[in-house]
Amino acid sequence: MKDFNEQELRYLELLSQSFPTIADASTEIINLQAILNLPKGTEHFLADLHGEYDAFQHVLRNASGNIKRKVNELFGNELREVEKKELCTLIYYPEMKLKQIKSTEPDITDWYHITLHKLIRVCRDVSSKYTRSKVRKSLPSEFSYIIQELLHERTDDANKAAYINAIIHSIISTNRADDFIITIADVIHRLAIDQLHILGDVYDRGAGAHLILDTLQHYHNWDIQWGNHDILWMGAHAGNAACVCNVVRIGLRYSNLASLEEGYGINLLPLATFAMEYYKDDPCTEFIPRDNGNKEMDEKVRRLTAQMHKAISIIQFKMESQLIMKHPEWNMDDRLVLHNIDYKKGTIRLEGKEYQLSSNVFPTIDPSHPEQLISEEATLINKLCHSFVISEKLTRHIRLLLSHGCLYNITNNNLLYHASVPLNEDGTLKEVSLYGGYKYSGKMLLHKTGMLIRSAFQPDSDPAERDYAKDYFMYLWCGKDSSLFDKSKMATFERYFIPDKETHNEEKGHYFKLRDKEEVADRIMDAFGVPGPNRHIINGHVPVHVNDGENPIKANGKLMVIDGGFAQAYHSETGIAGYTLVYHSRGLQLVQHEPFTNAADAVERGTDIKSTIQIVELSSHRMLVADTDKGRELSKQVESLNQLLYAYRHGIIKERESKSE
Repeated sequence: MKDFNEQELRYLELLSQSFPTIADASTEIINLQAILNLPKGTEHFLADLHGEYDAFQHVLRNASGNIKRKVNELFGNELREVEKKELCTLIYYPEMKLKQIKSTEPDITDWYHITLHKLIRVCRDVSSKYTRSKVRKSLPSEFSYIIQELLHERTDDANKAAYINAIIHSIISTNRADDFIITIADVIHRLAIDQLHILGDVYDRGAGAHLILDTLQHYHNWDIQWGNHDILWMGAHAGNAACVCNVVRIGLRYSNLASLEEGYGINLLPLATFAMEYYKDDPCTEFIPRDNGNKEMDEKVRRLTAQMHKAISIIQFKMESQLIMKHPEWNMDDRLVLHNIDYKKGTIRLEGKEYQLSSNVFPTIDPSHPEQLISEEATLINKLCHSFVISEKLTRHIRLLLSHGCLYNITNNNLLYHASVPLNEDGTLKEVSLYGGYKYSGKMLLHKTGMLIRSAFQPDSDPAERDYAKDYFMYLWCGKDSSLFDKSKMATFERYFIPDKETHNEEKGHYFKLRDKEEVADRIMDAFGVPGPNRHIINGHVPVHVNDGENPIKANGKLMVIDGGFAQAYHSETGIAGYTLVYHSRGLQLVQHEPFTNAADAVERGTDIKSTIQIVELSSHRMLVADTDKGRELSKQVESLNQLLYAYRHGIIKERESKSE
């Protein structure tokens, strides 16, 4: 007879409360073993969304082409290409497509009958890799019973054909067909992707970051690895004035204030009033905003935006200088740019060389103390910080990022992080100092940094650590050894004020120089404890320049960079509109996307995001749940339940009354 130690017995006693009889434990073992033999669920990887809500929504709705692929497989030559395109568009945008169809379709009842059967076939296919229980939980209560009946009964069964047709006829005759189509399309979206991984940078540049997070708030299964732009907004919400300035400046630079004003209720009127007073005679040429698709901006608005842009930039440089002087351990004295200006000559000295400034208009700077705010600036930044701290919606979204995110994730033999793992020149892991002077590298560095970030939002954390964490958001944004930046400097000032482009160069850290090497990728994965022979690093942060022939697959297939320029501002630079990665039961596929127009165009003309699929890795066998992290956990549960059965059968633990009785 097997002996159990005290700890094992205590665990089995706890387990017996959930499975009080042999029958209960046996049933659960049968259920778990069945789940282990289902195909692996589809994982979807996105990076660097940068507020592009429409493109994000479309990629979610078409599952990076996965739904289109299934429609082609299911209907083959049964449907013409135009009919398959119509069906896909209906699944992507049911409300909009229904409105269009009903305005042109002469026999809508017949169309409903045919279309409902098609949608049920698609839904049946995407649900086939899940248990009935999981599918049932994903269904809205309103149509749950009907959808279950339709999914698990087949029209080729003569005894059931009349039953199914009667259900469909009733849906149509009771005028519920539109609601049912919208519901089943949503179910298809949900079941097409089992888990969504976002590798950072939801925020900045595009207008819809708040809308993306509203969507994620109700999404069924997702995680995020924070990016540098996410950290910037987290810092702003924590009350870091330098982060607040950067967030506002970027919004003004890309002439995009929708997330700030409409999304989070940030009041920019005090900034406008201040800018009009202090920069009224300054052309602010360097601060003319990028159009970012906004061709309707008139000259007055453009000029005011440029004035606000310059005003917040100068305050930003002051606030950054104050933090750099407060934290000499960051070794960022070279970024005290305001201290290197000769305000009489209009020049600046950097790295021993003097450069002419494009503008020498600094009405709020005291040359003897350039980091100090004038009283009006201090009042303004206090108001802005207060707006970021008290915004209810921003509070909700930052909590969402904290609850679903961290700086890295290891899932199914893949290591996910946004930007980099700091390295030395020889490719070894670099030690970086954090709060208290403690040095960490690799996995521990990212873990401890993540813990430090969280302490900024914990009221019960040590006050000194909380204050340091609040300051540290700026270092994470632009510090040389930050895993979210990893460059020699952030040349914001230089790009605005110095025409000589040699000063604009931001030298990338050793990680970006060495990430093509397989041994470096292996060293990083070893340090993080990533298991398995077919393991990968997946990250984003730096757009892949397809126009220049750059390949997103690096290190002999062990590292993938899936930032292809989701943001509209990058399209001309990268030549594409982003990558997504799909990991399904048959392997890894990298999907390269062309720019997306809009949902209305997709509905009207049936356009889809044009995508090119590149097979990264095919599995020799169809991967099952048993081959995943979840499967390994379920196998451990089966092992524990078998031990419980042994304990029951040998009288070590007594059976109780079953909960099901």
